Order: sequence, then C-alpha cells, then structure tokens
Amino acid sequence: MTGRLYGVGLGPGDPELVTVKTARLIGEADVIAYHAARHGRSIARSIALPYMREGQVEELLLYPLTTETTDHPGGYQGALDDFYADCAERLAVHLDAGRTVVVLAEGDPLFYGSYMHMHKRLAHRYPTEVVPGVTSVSAASAVLGRPLVERDEVLTVLPGTLPADVLAERLRGTDSAAVLKLGRTFEKVRDALAEAGRLDDAWYVERATMGAERVAPLKDVDADGVPYFSLALLASPAERTFVPEPPAAEGRGEVAVVGLGPAGRPWLTPEAQEALAAATDLVGYGPYVDRVPPNPRQRRHRTDNRVEAERARHALELARDGARVAVVSSGDPGVFAMASAVLEAADGFPGVPVRVVPGLTAAQAVASRVGAPLGHDYCVLSLSDLLKPWEVVADRLSAAARADLVLAIYNPASRSRTWQVSAARDLLLEHRAPDTPVVIGRDVGGERESVTVTTLGELDPGMVDMRCLLIVGSSTTRVTASGVVYTPRRYP
Repeated sequence: MTGRLYGVGLGPGDPELVTVKTARLIGEADVIAYHAARHGRSIARSIALPYMREGQVEELLLYPLTTETTDHPGGYQGALDDFYADCAERLAVHLDAGRTVVVLAEGDPLFYGSYMHMHKRLAHRYPTEVVPGVTSVSAASAVLGRPLVERDEVLTVLPGTLPADVLAERLRGTDSAAVLKLGRTFEKVRDALAEAGRLDDAWYVERATMGAERVAPLKDVDADGVPYFSLALLASPAERTFVPEPPAAEGRGEVAVVGLGPAGRPWLTPEAQEALAAATDLVGYGPYVDRVPPNPRQRRHRTDNRVEAERARHALELARDGARVAVVSSGDPGVFAMASAVLEAADGFPGVPVRVVPGLTAAQAVASRVGAPLGHDYCVLSLSDLLKPWEVVADRLSAAARADLVLAIYNPASRSRTWQVSAARDLLLEHRAPDTPVVIGRDVGGERESVTVTTLGELDPGMVDMRCLLIVGSSTTRVTASGVVYTPRRYP
C-alpha cells in the first residue's frame, strides 16, 4: 500500500497563521519535504518547525539555480524541469514504501508555490491532498488594514516578472491589484504603476506577518534591498472614498419592542435575534431581561413587573438620547405585554421611532404541545383584574362561551389572585359541557415544562398558578385516544 502525499500551505510567515489541519499533518508525517535556494535556508521549514517532531525524515529540495545563467542544454527552464523531476522521484521512493509525505509551501500550495511542480508529477500516481493556506496577498491586506475588494470590484494578481508595458496595461484596467515577486523587479513595477497613474495609491508590504515586517507607501521605498518576499498592493478604491459616519447623535436612536417567545433561543425569531444583537440597551421585567445572554457592550435595565408605564418612558428617553433600545417581553409583545404601553407613551416623544418585533405566543406554544386546539375560531382573554374590573372579565368569559369559541386564558392566577380560576370555571360550565377539553400548560419550553389535558368539569384550580396558560375547548374540540387535542376547521 502506497503512502499519501500532502501539499500543505503554511500561510505568510507567522506560525500562528498555520491552519489546525496543516499543523496536525506536519506532526503526523513520516517525511517533511521543503524547497530552498542554494544557501540551504528554508523559510517554509522555519514556519513549520514548531509543529515538527524528532525522528521525522527531512527532504531538502535544493534549487540548482535561481536567477543566474546555466549551461544546461534546455536552458533555465530545462534545468528546473530536471530538478523537479528528480525531486518528485525522491519523494516517490518514500510514497512507494508507504510513508506519508508532507511538502511544505509558504502561503498557499497552489498559489505561485513550488509544491505545484510536485503535484503535477505525483498526484496522478499517489493519493494526494492539498491543504490551503493564507496567501501573502491576504496577509498584506490584513497588515495594512485595508480591504482588497468589495461589492463587484475586480482584483488582479500579477507577477512582477511581466514586461513593463503589460504590467501598466493590467494595472490601468483593474480596481485592485497585488504585484508579487518584487525583488529585482521592483523598479520596473514602480515605473509601471506610475505609467498607469496608480503610484500614489500603491502600498509596499515586505515580509507580511513576519518579524521583519515592513509597510510603506510604495513611492517612498528605496529599490536597494527590496527582497523577493514583498509585494505591491492597490487596495479597494471604495476604501479611499469611504467617509465614516459620525457617532450616533441625539435623536438617532429607536425603540424595538421585542417578543422573546415563550422560552429559550429555539423559540426566538431571526428578526428578534437581530434586534437584540443591534441594541445598545435592554429594558424589561427582570426575568425577561435575564433571558438575553449578557453582552458587556449593552446596558441592562431590569425593572419590576408592575411599572410598565415607567419602563416605557425610560426606554423612550434612552432612545431620544441616541440609544438603540430593545424592550423585551415574553411571548409576543403585542399580547398582554409591552407594545401597547410603549406606543401609548410614545405620544410624548415625537420623532422617536418605535417598531414592534413579534414573537411566538404562549397560546401557540401550549397548543403545539397537545396538537391543534386553536384550529378554529378562538378568543384570547386575561383573567387578571388588576387593570380591568372582574365584572368585565366575567362578561367577556360568558360572551365567548356563548359564542362557542375556544378560549386561550392568560394570567389565570397569581400569589394574590387565587379565586378567579374557580369563578371562571363556573361561568363557563353555564354554557359548556363538563367534558369540554381543557389544556393546562406550565412553563412550556422551559426546564419545568408540564402539560396536562383534563376536562372543564374536572379542572382543579389548585393545579393552576401564575406560570400557567389555559386552553378551554369549544363544543367541537376533540381528544383522541392517544391524547391529541384538536378543534376541527369545519363547524357543524
């Protein structure tokens, strides 16, 4: 069984920019191969060294020449072709013996790299994998802190070895450009940039991410001593014309009233997640604010549950002063929650935009746990008599019962309200049969979720607390043998 060949990209020079996969493969390899000029020093090996281990076989692939002349009958290219063929056969011996061979490449293996010459000669003979790496172009853009391209701009990558007139023509016709292989070509590249009218915009980056990194306007660089590991960069034209917006000023804020759904993140809509992520301030009843993961960038304003009007005004004041405020509510903010309180208070804050971000309601969540009890017309009603008289609650309960509507009953009980569930049951029994299905959902979606299916006649008020929602069926609501509750869409 033959070994496996890997061409691995080491990135631009910083060993911390080596990918996790490349680091693992280097450590596991039987043979580490790398190219070097005649001085024998390998930048690739120096980058990979932290990931190498003792006992690995090293294959130094020493170039017979770089830029000098040769008496080889095939000329410069012929000499290199013979060299690559010899290197490939040296690696083939290891592969035939079943050894794993990793060929190191600065930057990316298939981006102006020496590895590609091994790949062309061996990949059709042995199992081969190429692991990409960060290119010098990406590194140069990063150390400059300037984008290469955006939107539909075009990036052109050019070798500095092209003729001067070709370089100038290509540079004139592109948005952004990277010119590699400077060294002895630097003066020609600088002249081509000048001819193309791009010299003032060009940057010089030398040994990006390495210890001897150097960055400067290209027009200010002395040609003497420019190394091969340097490039010229024309960054995105859009970057040069971008004018940053000033910090948010007074009057630039907004209030988003956000529905968190009945429980955790799986019940949260993408729109709600976006509104929460963009907020500078979170305002709401303490337990609801606590459901939003902390972010040190955001200020959190936790309040008691009985100060809705004050909470709404506080949110609007923050927005008036430039904050992006998310007022959070459980379920949907427009259902017995903060949306109406904020909109009512907003009359006193002209110019402060308010938007409502809907959420999954508690009624929908409880209904989903048992089937489809809300499959036909239904009524949503709160048993709380804190903001309206009990007489109004009782009249509406009776009217909904007479109309044979399914009821989703919010706020059925609390620590101080313990008698309303019994009273509501008695009122409903005046119009509904005792075997009418009733669903009691507690903390649906939460850690202490429980769902009980019972009947109106057997409803035990002691089972109901402030964390519950009740669904009372109509005359057509059914419970199957398996416990599924549904209300048919057809009415008799």
